Amino acid sequence: MAIFLTGSTGYIGAHVAANLLKAEAGSLNLLVRARSPREAEVRLWQALQLHLEFPRFFEYLQTRIRIFRGDLTSPRFGLPTDDYDRLIHTTDSVIHCAASLNRKSEKSCLNVNLRGTLEVLQLALRSNHYHGLRRFSHVSTVAVAGKRKNEVVTEDKAIDWERSDYDPYARTKKFCEHMIRQLLPEVPLTFFRPSIVLGDSRYAETTQFDMVKSFVFLAGLRVLPFRANDKIDIVNVDFVADAIAALHLKEKPAFDTYHLSSGTGAQTFRQLTEALALAQNRRGPLFMPGFERPFTAAVNVMANRKGPIGYGASLMKVFLPYLVWNTVFDNTRVTSELGSKPIPFSQYSYPLLKFSRENNFTYHYQEWPAAVGGSAA
Repeated sequence: MAIFLTGSTGYIGAHVAANLLKAEAGSLNLLVRARSPREAEVRLWQALQLHLEFPRFFEYLQTRIRIFRGDLTSPRFGLPTDDYDRLIHTTDSVIHCAASLNRKSEKSCLNVNLRGTLEVLQLALRSNHYHGLRRFSHVSTVAVAGKRKNEVVTEDKAIDWERSDYDPYARTKKFCEHMIRQLLPEVPLTFFRPSIVLGDSRYAETTQFDMVKSFVFLAGLRVLPFRANDKIDIVNVDFVADAIAALHLKEKPAFDTYHLSSGTGAQTFRQLTEALALAQNRRGPLFMPGFERPFTAAVNVMANRKGPIGYGASLMKVFLPYLVWNTVFDNTRVTSELGSKPIPFSQYSYPLLKFSRENNFTYHYQEWPAAVGGSAA
């Protein structure tokens, strides 16, 4: 039997897959979108090479990983009948990590987050019917809390259906949580809500750059349109992945919902900028919150332009509401249960900044070794 993990070629999903493999947590059923077995294995190798050397990865590929080539949004993932039946009968728990984070596209969020989650639920229902399902874990987001300002939000107080959402991503993820609870009432459920996931505290390398680009852009400004003492809830991806893997494998987690966040320990803009300034031997920025409106207006105008400036502005437009809401998400549940806390962003932000700039926001993937056999040889 195996854990069915979606999103294994994504940023958080790859970290979770690596943790499960290292924890000797049995086998993994991985859904990978690819046109051929070779392409699927190469995509998975690219996702996992931050975490595993190739010999170990290749060993796992032969012994503990079963790849299903399919699409999350297609009926039965677009799998042949025999493959879909095999997935049903070998899956004993599910970690649904795949999602569209495209906050600008309602179409993408509806297709991937809603239609995709419904397909995963159909698989879970069938597996539960035949042999029972040990657990269904869903990676959601703190954005389900909707529009907030100057708050500390607990898990049980996050979802308020009367509150407006910032974007299609938040809206669809909120409904996904509701849909899962309604359709899987008999299955043990765990919901994980990460805050702003930015970088790995253990090393500077990253394969995910959208939020990093916004961070680097802001780090280069001499004047910031924020209140210096506002908190920003940033969490390291290694903490997030550790929590997801550990609590999914735990027989009886204490709760069914966890904020994977920096919580009330979140750092302020001043703390973050002072740490970056010290690391670069330069002066920190000035904070002028009165510039928030004109800054937002300028970002909105530039977001309509083509080229790198327009792309960067479009990213900033998406993330800006989450930078100025001065809201953090209580993480007492997860830190108490794991016995560990997230690493403050100030401790690893400069290596992330340096790596991203020096590599032009690109991760240089290793090639599949030419001498290695198998379907990807």
